[in-house]
Amino acid sequence: MLSSTALAALLLPAFAHAEDASEAADKSDILVLGTRTGDANAPTQTGSRLGLTILETPASVETLSGDVIRARGDLSIVDAVTRATGISSVANPGNGGTGLAARGFSGPGSVMQLYDGVRLYPGAGTVTFPTDPWTVDRIEVLRGPASVLYGQGAIGGAVNVISKKPNTTRTEFEAEAGFGSQNSWRIAAGVGGPVNELTAYRFDISRTQSDGWVDRGNSKGLAISGSVQLRPSDRLTITLSDDYSDQEPMLYFGTPLINGRIDDRNKRRNYNVTDALMRFKDNRTTIRVEWTPSDSISVRNTAYRLTTHRKWRNLESYFWNGATGKIDRFDFFGIDHDQTQIGNQADVTIRSEWGGLKNEVLVGFDVNAISFRHANDFDSDPAPAGFADPVDPFVFDPGLYYNTFGVRPQHRSRTRQYSFFAEDRLTLSDQLSVSVGINYDHANVKRYVNSYDTAGVATETLRLDKTLHNVTWRVGAVYQPSPALSLYGQYATAVDPLGSLITFSIGQAAFKNTTGDQIEAGIKASFLGGRGLATFAAYRIVKKNLLATVPGSLPPRQDQVGQRSAKGLEASLTLDLPGGFGIDANGTILDARFDEFLSGGTSYNGKTPPGVPETTANLWLRYDVTPRFQTRLGLRYVGKTYSDNANQFRVPGYAVVDGGVSFAVTKNVAANLRVYNLFDKDYATTTYNDEQWLLGRPRSIDFSISARY
Repeated sequence: MLSSTALAALLLPAFAHAEDASEAADKSDILVLGTRTGDANAPTQTGSRLGLTILETPASVETLSGDVIRARGDLSIVDAVTRATGISSVANPGNGGTGLAARGFSGPGSVMQLYDGVRLYPGAGTVTFPTDPWTVDRIEVLRGPASVLYGQGAIGGAVNVISKKPNTTRTEFEAEAGFGSQNSWRIAAGVGGPVNELTAYRFDISRTQSDGWVDRGNSKGLAISGSVQLRPSDRLTITLSDDYSDQEPMLYFGTPLINGRIDDRNKRRNYNVTDALMRFKDNRTTIRVEWTPSDSISVRNTAYRLTTHRKWRNLESYFWNGATGKIDRFDFFGIDHDQTQIGNQADVTIRSEWGGLKNEVLVGFDVNAISFRHANDFDSDPAPAGFADPVDPFVFDPGLYYNTFGVRPQHRSRTRQYSFFAEDRLTLSDQLSVSVGINYDHANVKRYVNSYDTAGVATETLRLDKTLHNVTWRVGAVYQPSPALSLYGQYATAVDPLGSLITFSIGQAAFKNTTGDQIEAGIKASFLGGRGLATFAAYRIVKKNLLATVPGSLPPRQDQVGQRSAKGLEASLTLDLPGGFGIDANGTILDARFDEFLSGGTSYNGKTPPGVPETTANLWLRYDVTPRFQTRLGLRYVGKTYSDNANQFRVPGYAVVDGGVSFAVTKNVAANLRVYNLFDKDYATTTYNDEQWLLGRPRSIDFSISARY
């Protein structure tokens, strides 16, 4: 652990002035990145389809700038978005390393992930795109139900990753190369700008690699993003984009506790097999057309195709056996996912005045065809006796993956979805506006199951033909006693799938989606000429029709019963002070619980749902010592969670300190030093099984050179 003297040495520049005001006048020419996290008066794409600003939206919306994300050194989308208010990680290899929790609800089925405003459909609870922040312009976060905007699967919130787009006014180039602890390195570059008055382009590429912080923890990733924009006229824009991701994540499914605790002797052991495999390939192609035939009408259309290929070959589960003093390893899982999503989203916005009252109304639709194929080796012969025998916790032979015949197709699904949505904002006066929205979402899922004869010949049978349809709506109001102060309230309804829509299981055929609603009120204030933004929100969300096992049923039978809820308070503060000081702070406290939930004869009433921290906080301090020298210090706090419904397995909370300095060698080139987990805290970011913790990165130091022209 670093001493307080070492910490003081790191932060000492933050309290020393070394250059005069004449140099400060040239600050705009110096490469010091990441000084602003958002603008309260800039339109957002996530809290409303009408492009309202943060102050105009009757909901909790937050924007994370891509420059700020990269300056802080966040290495993944999850790392970046969990700096936002009330967002925490439940990422593990099973959900693609992207799972999030918000407002008392967790996982891809309750916290929706979008890319450029298009929702990504989880397959078997898994989303693997996007992950690399290098290609990101910004991330917008909507907390609370978002079904009225994006359909089912967003009772906790929605996270919208917005990619970099062509700059139509000037050519720009940026690059970064870095190396650090665990032999981690990154090389990334981006270039874009106008070709002529008609055409502009953008291209970004990022390559990463690391040895990881556990045995055989190697990982690597490649992200490529490119777009071409055509502007035949001032009123028509056509953008063609393609985004590609190839990830080989760390082959680490967690560290088993020994006697209920992290043991220093095994916290860097990897209990997976030597020839384990995990690889995710995603590719998305998009054509977006934006047409403004007049000042009062706007038309948008986005057509897209997303393909995903995922592979797992792992020994995934490890438990401490107190009777033998060994680690029991089991669950050889070989799984393949092949998924294709083809869709189109369109809307029309009409702006008008009724008797002097301004009105904006938007109507639109989206339609998707998703095919999903699942292959596994679950019905292979049992592993031979002794193959997965208990191993010594500290010294062992990892062994090889066991498979008798290979992974083969087990089932596929075909999902056809469409929705119609509308949103209206009526400005009653300069101070008061009312917004309403409605969404009708319809989906049909067909599931085909393979059965194999003794010769290995497959016969495919339609086993599920399920249609789901729901209507959700939202009504909200914003009162602005001054242009920089907003008081708002809203009521919203929501729908969550029982699992993942496109992999709706045969056992769930008799059931409907879960439903919920939220009431929220809050205040937002911009001050100091836009250099400060403060928000506060209070809410209560209720979710009904949970899926539970009927007590005493043999074989076990499920039913929809009971409810869970979450109520909480959230606050945030962003402040840029004269003299180069900057503060970003946020925090949340909530009470999440099962209100009424009886499953398998056990009552979980009053228990906290798993994976949900009831307190979180983030703090970032920034000080520009000179126009060339910036220092940063960050604190991430996540409260305790539980890994089971009964709250028998408690995961302690943690606080992690990060920091960094950047020095502009020239006005275009900077050197950056970043420190992660400054005090070398042992902590679990999330869990895989009840007592199998995925440990966070230990103390690490990375150095990089960045350039921008």
